[in-house]
Amino acid sequence: MVKIRLRRVGRRKKVAYWVVVSDSKTPRDGGFIERIGHYDPRTDPPTVVIQQEKAREWIGHGAQPTDAVAYLLHKAGVIPEAPRRVMKPKAVEEAPRKEEAPVSEAPKAEAPAAEAAKPEAARAEAKKEAAPKAEVQAEAKAEKPEAHKPKAKKAEEPKP
Repeated sequence: MVKIRLRRVGRRKKVAYWVVVSDSKTPRDGGFIERIGHYDPRTDPPTVVIQQEKAREWIGHGAQPTDAVAYLLHKAGVIPEAPRRVMKPKAVEEAPRKEEAPVSEAPKAEAPAAEAAKPEAARAEAKKEAAPKAEVQAEAKAEKPEAHKPKAKKAEEPKP
């Protein structure tokens, strides 16, 4: 597949780009088929020079512009509208929800107090759960030295 993309040129921290037509499998700064323009983001405003006839010809032959080049081609007037990249939302695993009482059953004045009590109750539960875990860990540490005692070497018997 042929792509129209940016090829980085210039020195370190003094970057400029060539707009090139290249095979999609070549590296970013590797070989290219044809140079059709350049882009310098360091100027104010950024410089964009594209040979419109060549760009239209390559797009007509099926070359796919990258998102950045599509934006530049739109700015140069080669294509009518730059395609917008749509981000797909990641699949989010939802934890099973606990059944809660409807809000209408609780009086409105008590609702803020009930919400404030929830974190305190959660902290108390966490402390209760942490205490047995600490005891189990302490017991495991106490058992480790006994379990990993080095074996005594047998005295070698003299060979006859």
